[in-house]
Amino acid sequence: MKSEDAIRLRDVLNDHGVEYMMVGMGAAIIQGFPGTTQDIDIYPSEDEDNRGKLLSALKSLGFDFDIVVDDRLQFPSQDILDGKDFIQLKKGPFILDVIFAPDGFENYDEASKYKKTIDAFPVLGIDGIIKNKKSAGRAKDKEVIPRLTVFSEHLKGR
Repeated sequence: MKSEDAIRLRDVLNDHGVEYMMVGMGAAIIQGFPGTTQDIDIYPSEDEDNRGKLLSALKSLGFDFDIVVDDRLQFPSQDILDGKDFIQLKKGPFILDVIFAPDGFENYDEASKYKKTIDAFPVLGIDGIIKNKKSAGRAKDKEVIPRLTVFSEHLKGR
């Protein structure tokens, strides 16, 4: 994740009035966690109006939708409008994962209990990231949980 990509995404989503939060390692990095990631993950509110704003914002950023490759429709805009659980966008200015159903949370309101704003970035707080990664159960998530836990304790000790 390049910081200029994250800033551009934040500014466009905020300008379009999209209700969302960054999640995953990008959110941890914004909070000061020493790590890297190749993509940006966002969790938008599932609200129908919000999904329309999100699609408009992503198109204005230069993400390509409704591309036909080998007679198959890829990156359909309808996936955003329908709130499909996971959508990975690679045809655009950077790699973006749109996650309408992150592991560990029943809905956006539940995840919002962990939400913080840092430099105008709405992010899932470290404890929420830990909850998400524990629920996902992937090997790469299990490896980073101890470091995230130490970082969380460090933040609480400030």
